[in-house]
Amino acid sequence: MRIAPEGWPFIVLAALVLLLLGAARWWIPFLIWLPLVIWVVAFFRDPARDGPRGEGLLLAPADGKVVGIAPVDEPSFVRGPTTRVSIFMNVFNVHVNRYPAGGVIAQRAYNPGKFLNAAGDKASLDNEQSSLGLDTPRGRILVRQIAGLLARRIVTDHAVGTEVRQGARLGIIRFGSRVDLFVPPDVRVLVRVGDATRAGLTVVGEWP
Repeated sequence: MRIAPEGWPFIVLAALVLLLLGAARWWIPFLIWLPLVIWVVAFFRDPARDGPRGEGLLLAPADGKVVGIAPVDEPSFVRGPTTRVSIFMNVFNVHVNRYPAGGVIAQRAYNPGKFLNAAGDKASLDNEQSSLGLDTPRGRILVRQIAGLLARRIVTDHAVGTEVRQGARLGIIRFGSRVDLFVPPDVRVLVRVGDATRAGLTVVGEWP
């Protein structure tokens, strides 16, 4: 199983604690700690994603559950009306994020903020977040990584000017969070609230 590099410090620390508990023969704490070690490894898994690809498709940027689909104005990059698709990642989802489309990163912005429940609508405005504006062959889209109650670290991999591939790794958010995808209003959204998504595999939208 492939592991995201950001996970190794946490995995090593959790494993060392487990070894110390075993060496001390503290079996009850050992058995309590063991599931946590397994969870930390699972949390940072980074499975290969070889799904549908194409300029006409927009893929899910995150594993999780669609918690909102709403028409909103996006003034910073798309600069106009958009449809926002919000995907909430719980602590059991893969947290590696992926590019919905291929293109060139034209904008990157980080905003410090609060750590409200990422499933709530206010999180898109108030929480710590990192936004990437992407120029694609079909038009502009924006991907926003949003920290949640437990998330305290957003990792965004690439700088402005980088050409990126559809489905490639975008970054990772640690420990429960959300990703919003802003697309032009003429994009046909193919998911509904409550649907499960998988980053780089689930087609969430289609260009006209």
